[in-house]
Amino acid sequence: MQVISVINYKGGVGKTTLTSNLSAELANRGYKVLMIDLDPQTSLTFSFIKPDEWSEHFATDMTIKNWFKTAKRDKIDFNDLIIDLHMFDNEPGQLNLISSHLDLINIDLELATQLSGANMSQAKANFLKVHSILLKGIEQLSEDYNFVIIDCPPNFNIVTKNAIVASDYILIPAKPDYLSTLGIDYLQRSVNQLINDYNDYCKIDDNDEEEDYIEIDPRILGVVFTMVQFYGGVPIQALRQYMTQTKKLGLPIFKDHIRENKTIFSDAPEYGIPVVISDHHRADIVAEIRAFVTDFESKV
Repeated sequence: MQVISVINYKGGVGKTTLTSNLSAELANRGYKVLMIDLDPQTSLTFSFIKPDEWSEHFATDMTIKNWFKTAKRDKIDFNDLIIDLHMFDNEPGQLNLISSHLDLINIDLELATQLSGANMSQAKANFLKVHSILLKGIEQLSEDYNFVIIDCPPNFNIVTKNAIVASDYILIPAKPDYLSTLGIDYLQRSVNQLINDYNDYCKIDDNDEEEDYIEIDPRILGVVFTMVQFYGGVPIQALRQYMTQTKKLGLPIFKDHIRENKTIFSDAPEYGIPVVISDHHRADIVAEIRAFVTDFESKV
């Protein structure tokens, strides 16, 4: 099982669109995929489930918020949060979802209060416990998923750090403009600092013996440029300078780009079917997404 976090500090870069289409195409190719929506905006959730249906059937007991709340986490099984989307009933592939919640934005404050300790050793032990909440849940999964793909919020809060701790890889979608690419280097440094801190704390001798923490090593899978405008079959000149600057950071860059088409991608969530598996007339866009997924497969 490979766990991949999709993250960028900047919102509006097509992060959720990339997550939904990547996950759907992987399932379409026969993989078992679990999506986890960690963004309080719940865009990924509402890309597959109508808000009214979510409110009636899932909002109370079947969201990732329940897992992060200490009082509820001790009483539930992580598998009980999974929603079967029933999109590939006649195929070997499978696409499931753990939904987000609008109140997830308040969970970070609750988690922050759990980080303090009576001494340095206790504080470090609490750091490990708080930052491995999602990892402990993923370890409970009874289904043999090929991929767990996490849609992260556009920030580096404790919930996002949980996703990174639980991940094997980090996928960075970026619109090739000034603001979207500006924070990539800082994101890389923040990830490295989190890894170093977490692994250092794992070496503490007096951690709670009932807890088992192992060192982590999530790697940046690469940057995929999204919302790209093309002219003559190549990205327009105004975008290429930002692509070049990003390449200078030394990060892997996916060779396939996802073009901008606000109409197609914004309409898809209304029907609950990602563009890549829909019967859509824009074969060029579908082909680009599928080419990216093929490149993704080769890297993981």
